[in-house]
Amino acid sequence: MPSPSEPAVMSNDPFRTRDHVADFDDIVADIVSRSAETRATLPMSADIAYGEGKAERLDLFFPPGARRDLPVHIFIHGGYWRMFSRSDYSYVANTVTKAGAIAVIVDYALMPEVRMAAIVDQVRRAKQWVLDNIAAHGGDPARLSVSGHSAGAHLATFLFEKTPMPSRIRAALLLGGLYDLKPLQTSFLQPLIGITDEEAAAFTPMTRWHDPETAATILVGDQETSPFHQQAADFGKRLRAQGHLVCDLRLNDRNHMNSARDLGISGTQSGDCLMAMIEGNGL
Repeated sequence: MPSPSEPAVMSNDPFRTRDHVADFDDIVADIVSRSAETRATLPMSADIAYGEGKAERLDLFFPPGARRDLPVHIFIHGGYWRMFSRSDYSYVANTVTKAGAIAVIVDYALMPEVRMAAIVDQVRRAKQWVLDNIAAHGGDPARLSVSGHSAGAHLATFLFEKTPMPSRIRAALLLGGLYDLKPLQTSFLQPLIGITDEEAAAFTPMTRWHDPETAATILVGDQETSPFHQQAADFGKRLRAQGHLVCDLRLNDRNHMNSARDLGISGTQSGDCLMAMIEGNGL
C-alpha cells in the first residue's frame, strides 16, 4: 500500500483527512485486514489485465453459486489519486457479492507519476473491458453499476458521462466525493501532485454532462469537513438539473474513513446503501 510522505503543514486544511479523523491509521489497517480476509474467502479471479500498463489490473469477486447473467458492480478506490491500490479495497466485494453481483475492483496508476488524463483514461478502459468481457465470467453487461470513494467517486463520474452512446451504467453510488478540483489547488495536496489549471478545468465533474439514465446516490458523512458537504450538495443539484434521479444521504456519525470502511459491511449505512443500489434499479 503506497503511503507517500505528507508535509506536516496546513493542519487546518479541510482536505487533509488525517487532521480530521483521529483513528485514520487504525481504520486503514482494519480496511487492509478486511481486504486480505476477503481475498482469502471469496471466490475470485485475480490480477486481470484490462490494458498494457503495469497498474492496469482488476480483480473479480463472485457470489457463491451459479455464475450466469449476474449483475456487475465496478468499484474505484480513493486516495487522492496518489495512494492505495485495489488490494486495499477488496473488502468492498463483501457487500457487493452479498447483493448477488460480481464485484470488479479496479486499479489505476498514481499521481504524480502519471497525470489525471491518464487515470481517467484507465478507468474508462477498465469499464470497457467489463462491457466486452464480463459475460465470459458469468456477468451481464446490461446490469452494470459503479461506485467510488473520495477520488474514486470523482473517477466514477467519468463512467456515466453523456456521450453519443449510452453510458450503460444503470446506477452510481458516490461516497465522500470530489466534484470540483479547483479548491484542491490550494490544499496540502498541491505540492504532492500539482493539479494544473488545465486538469482542474478538464476533469471537474461539476462542469461536465452526465447520462441522465444513470440513477445516482450521493453519500457524505456528517463528520466530513464543509467542502465535502458543499461539493456533494452542488453535484447533486447539477445532476438533477441534467435529469438524473438523485438520492442524497448524510451518514450519521460518520467521517471520511469509517464511512468508506462501512461500504464492505452489511448493516451499516454505507454498506446497506450499496447493496440496495445493486438490488434495486433493475439490476
